[in-house]
Amino acid sequence: MSDCPPRTALVVGLGSPLMGDDGIGLSALARLQEAWSLPRTVELLDGGIWGLNLLHAIESAEQVLFLDAVRAGRRPGTVVELTREELPRMLGLKLSPHQIGLQEVFALLELRGAAPPEMVCLGLEPASIELRHGLSPLVTARLDALAAAAARRLRAWGHRVHRRRVYA
Repeated sequence: MSDCPPRTALVVGLGSPLMGDDGIGLSALARLQEAWSLPRTVELLDGGIWGLNLLHAIESAEQVLFLDAVRAGRRPGTVVELTREELPRMLGLKLSPHQIGLQEVFALLELRGAAPPEMVCLGLEPASIELRHGLSPLVTARLDALAAAAARRLRAWGHRVHRRRVYA
């Protein structure tokens, strides 16, 4: 680790808890906050399904870590990492401003030249995304693995992240 102070990091939990495993990002954000001690240089944000409303917060950070359900064609519960170059960016025809998603946010960040230098998405391959409240048991069992992966990424970026001690 260098002697330079760490840059500011934003951890954004994404998804909807009303769509089954689509709520992975929000649950992982909560698990990270509960199980890990984070420095002041790391900000946590419940991004839900905010879409374009996340633009300013993302532009203001130097490092951004997204936590989300990631469909990558792998076994459900597998931890998936997408680097900045792998994050999908595209602008498409929308019928309503409410349809703007993260892909459009990434595209706008690039167009504005405002994308943070370091952006990564960590997620779990979902088992089921359908209208229901709560995560599938398989995905719930993998939340600790996702939170640990997020902590490792933050450490790699220079932040002092430590697992909290649990006393029974």
